[in-house]
Amino acid sequence: MNSQTHQSHLAQASVPRQKLPISAGRTPSVIPQMPSSSFGGKRKKNNGIRCVSNTTKAIEITEEQSLSVKAVISVKLTAGGFLSSLGLSHGVDDIIDLVGKSIHLELVSAELDPKTGKEKETIKGYAHRSSQEKDEVKYECDFEIPKGFGGIGGVLVENEHHNEMYLKNIVFDGLAHGVLMVTCNSWVAPKSDNSEKRIFFTNKSYLPCQTPGGLTGLRKKELENLRGNGQGERKTNDRIYDYDVYNDLGNPDSKPELKRPVLGGKQHPYPRRCRTGRPHCKTDPLSESRSAIVYVPRDEAFSEVKLLTFTATTADQVAHALFQSLDTIFVDPDLGFATFTDIESLFNEGIHVPPLSKNGFLKDLFPRILKSIADTQEEVIRFETPKMFERDRFSWFRDEEFARQTLAGVNPYSIQLVKEWPLMSKLNPEIYGAPESAITTEVVEQQIKGFMTLEEALQKKKLFMLDYHDLLLPYVKRVRDIKGTTLYGSRTLFFLTPDGTLMPLAIELTRPPLDGKPLWRQVFTPSSCDATACWLWRLAKTHVLAHDSGHHELISHWLRTHCATEPYIIATNRQLSAMHPVYRLLHPHFRYTMEINALAREALINADGIIESSFSPAKYSMELSSVAYEQQWQFDLQALPADLISRGMAVEDSTAPHGLKLTIEDYPFANDGLLVWDAIWQWVTEYVKHYYPDEGLVKSDEELQAWWTEIRTVGHADKKDAPWWPVLNTSDDLIGILTTIIWVASCHHAAVNFGQYAFGGYFPNRPTIARRKIPTEDQTDEEWNHFLNKPEEEVLLCFPSQIQATKVMAILYLLSNHSIDEEYLGQEMESSWAENPKIRECFELFNGKLREIVGIIDTRNKNKNLKNRSGAGVVPYELLKPFSQPGVTAKGVPNSISI
Repeated sequence: MNSQTHQSHLAQASVPRQKLPISAGRTPSVIPQMPSSSFGGKRKKNNGIRCVSNTTKAIEITEEQSLSVKAVISVKLTAGGFLSSLGLSHGVDDIIDLVGKSIHLELVSAELDPKTGKEKETIKGYAHRSSQEKDEVKYECDFEIPKGFGGIGGVLVENEHHNEMYLKNIVFDGLAHGVLMVTCNSWVAPKSDNSEKRIFFTNKSYLPCQTPGGLTGLRKKELENLRGNGQGERKTNDRIYDYDVYNDLGNPDSKPELKRPVLGGKQHPYPRRCRTGRPHCKTDPLSESRSAIVYVPRDEAFSEVKLLTFTATTADQVAHALFQSLDTIFVDPDLGFATFTDIESLFNEGIHVPPLSKNGFLKDLFPRILKSIADTQEEVIRFETPKMFERDRFSWFRDEEFARQTLAGVNPYSIQLVKEWPLMSKLNPEIYGAPESAITTEVVEQQIKGFMTLEEALQKKKLFMLDYHDLLLPYVKRVRDIKGTTLYGSRTLFFLTPDGTLMPLAIELTRPPLDGKPLWRQVFTPSSCDATACWLWRLAKTHVLAHDSGHHELISHWLRTHCATEPYIIATNRQLSAMHPVYRLLHPHFRYTMEINALAREALINADGIIESSFSPAKYSMELSSVAYEQQWQFDLQALPADLISRGMAVEDSTAPHGLKLTIEDYPFANDGLLVWDAIWQWVTEYVKHYYPDEGLVKSDEELQAWWTEIRTVGHADKKDAPWWPVLNTSDDLIGILTTIIWVASCHHAAVNFGQYAFGGYFPNRPTIARRKIPTEDQTDEEWNHFLNKPEEEVLLCFPSQIQATKVMAILYLLSNHSIDEEYLGQEMESSWAENPKIRECFELFNGKLREIVGIIDTRNKNKNLKNRSGAGVVPYELLKPFSQPGVTAKGVPNSISI
């Protein structure tokens, strides 16, 4: 899309978009209902479908004489842009307002001139300021619309001020068929910065071949402008969408050791990000230089004020100010916690820090973390008690909880069925040693303790595992060369008990041959009678949890949601017009994603950022996610049913609910996820079938085909030749693709994001790093004796250091936070949907289904027979509960990857 158009949908603009709340059984009345119309014309059926241009007018001028029409423009007051000072006190813009030439409008007819076959001349006028209410200013413009002008198809807008303005909507009153609203929700740059007129189309959606003749040229030009020319450095008010590789994670000009490989390309396959055009580094021409502000298209930016959470301008300041204080306290970055009581004190006494009066915003952004000490000038960082620890202080210690969280925790995407025995590595045995796992039949049957034989357990689908062996093993040597961390390849085996819960059986840790030492591996099992074996098991769990935490953050979370989605957003804006129905369907699911991804590249996943400094893979973290992308990521497996089937967690069964039979019946993530998946699928099905009543319309939609082609061949260019990409020939193909994208942006992200503090805030439950090797590996007498005499201290030394733990806790708190302006799945109706009676009805059904799901989830969490989500001290599973209040709630499914 172009610098002129991406209006009514790219409402990630820096203010909330106008939405229509849905109440059960009620029809929104904010937007006037428009007369419905068919696509018009007759279709000839030969070898395919011929799309006939829609000649129906949105609002037609039918009076014999000209009509007097008033346009009222709503402009949002903003903190830093246009109208930042209230009242007409001074400034050039105030003078412009006084003389009544604030905004220049041109009405565009939807029809071509029947005599010339060209676009009709626009009707021009200046809007003048008429009123102000709270945070909104109204401008008015009177038009005389002559007979024969036809329906208004769009409005060209020029901002005559010297500052950008946020245009909410334009409402026309006085037309023959009633009121017409043009939804904008977009920043308009001043004419002096961008001479291109902005085009805002009416809320009626059109396929390309149904575009009214008077709008065809503008539709194409809009897309051309949004694509840009791929040249130059992007400016902050640009609205250009283009692709680039991840070459901005390192900072070699600052320090040579901060150089990082380029992600994207043959050597390190990866999705593409938004191009910024920043100059390359002086010391590494392959790397892009870093800057204080990272470009994202203007309408993709965060809102200026996200109360109680961070914004685009403060996120990095929060991290910097808080972490600077922590660095002041923890002089020794390697210092660990001496006792578990010290860890608990983070939630009780807290950490005394120097006064932060200069960083008062921290108190607003961390209202429940940063607290002043009464009657002193000191301040304290006191962390909110995480839900899991609040309910049961000792749950993290138990094997049952360790297993339960694979099904109902923050990373439910890793557990998989054991389908073959023995477990085998696919790595090169000449480099990594014998491929056969050390977890033998005898080990398993000893742990099952007479339930059944191994062969029976395999046949009855009772064995499950977390498998991080082949992914991590190639990085063990490189990670171990880094001070303060270690790594193994790991496998963890579980058994499904008769009560539907998982029981851990064994953990295998493997170190490949390195530094002249042979392959080392050992199997650890739970023990209730051998104290030494019991503590070794706890240490092995610590390593596995660190592996799982890294896999969760880098792959389940970052790669599969944030990173994989950015190409969808770029392609949608480049190839689908703002009036395309698919654009309007997807738009709410892309809100804020590009901005949060840009911030992540600056402070989280960058060289020496939070991930590298606090997670086991250290500086190889992002490279590891590239390996996972190459080996594991497939678009077709991002759909929930396909994902479950691929991991052996479900099989197709037409007689079962959702068409799937779960391998583990009490799998809270899958149980709740399938409910929401089906609701999304039904909503998308009704939407697509409405706009594509004939199958041939999908294949003949050139914008849609270009969109899907660009996602596959440019956005995910390193996977372009993969055979698993879905084809896009029918409405069913489109329904599957759109449902998958919406699922990933909403539910998948919610499931792996908003429980991070609940489960990881007490970090012994999910340590992000294991700093010491297990004592039995190449053991020395000194290390072994220390372990025997002080096993608890050995565990604490393996845990993250104090500075690592507290930094991660603060970040997890931020990332788990719902902002005040959160927009939840199915909660609010887009204005373009509200004006279409059929789409409005379908959305109301979708909203009603989601509200019904809330009740189903509540009932399930009270069911005593569902032991993976209920019981004494158990955190109920609510991560896929559609709606939430602001704050850290461990529930709620936003429309988009908004944090």
